[in-house]
Amino acid sequence: MLPLRYLPVLGALLIVGCTTTPKQEVYTPVITKSDLPCDIIDDEQTAVYCLQDNAEPKLMPTSLFPDAPDSLIQQLGVQDGVPSSISTFLMYDHGEWSLFDTGLGADHGGQLLTLLQRNGLQPDSISRIYLTHFHGDHIGGMMQGDAPLFTHAQVYANHLEYMHWIFNQTETETPQQHKVMAAYRDQVQLFAWGDSLPGGVVAIEAPGHTPGHTVFRKGNLLILGDLMHGFQLQYNHRYISCKYDMDPEKAAQTRNHIISIAHNEHLTICGMHLPAPSFFEVNPVSTSTNPKQ
Repeated sequence: MLPLRYLPVLGALLIVGCTTTPKQEVYTPVITKSDLPCDIIDDEQTAVYCLQDNAEPKLMPTSLFPDAPDSLIQQLGVQDGVPSSISTFLMYDHGEWSLFDTGLGADHGGQLLTLLQRNGLQPDSISRIYLTHFHGDHIGGMMQGDAPLFTHAQVYANHLEYMHWIFNQTETETPQQHKVMAAYRDQVQLFAWGDSLPGGVVAIEAPGHTPGHTVFRKGNLLILGDLMHGFQLQYNHRYISCKYDMDPEKAAQTRNHIISIAHNEHLTICGMHLPAPSFFEVNPVSTSTNPKQ
């Protein structure tokens, strides 16, 4: 069955089919002089790089995790905060560049544009942007002032996420989301969970943090979005949700489900708020993770 693509047209949703023809190329190393954390996908045709959007070290206050007992916080030694990040991920796949989320935006201290340019890329180098959800630290980097930054990129967003922020709330209630989606109106492609998207990326159902929150899978890599804000607290204690989660109970269920998939299939995980070294291999015979070498 062809994947479904949803396009907003005059305030309605038009469902159309689409196909893509993958390019056949020999993989060649890219960004060879960079110190960016990197994961080579198992088909060896794809490289995914972590771009840390925060300029300074980031700790998540433990007050964001009301379900975490004090004894656990003390046991883990995170009384001063849980190591975290604000990250985006850059994918090189068969000659094309894509982003998973875009961070805060340069106007709010985001480093995405600086990191792209430092590594020889420009906004027009990006062919696709896959959005995990519509919070400001994920869509902020799509704009430069009042103008869209990535004018050549197709933007992939979950249709439930779009409905929640754009159709179910007014521009006064969610001004940033309305501004970004209006700027990219002709580039936005809406998808349903389970769709296979261009670039060989699969959209996985992951609600709770937001109504349309999505985890993406490329080969043996899961891009978790905001499944975890405090990795040390939440990986082995998945019932602990964050105050940022719109539906904490659903977020906990989703977290347990997705981590169980990674555990059973021995996948590598990365996420927008995971700490360095950014990529972690899930150990299939224990509850631990190993930093990806």
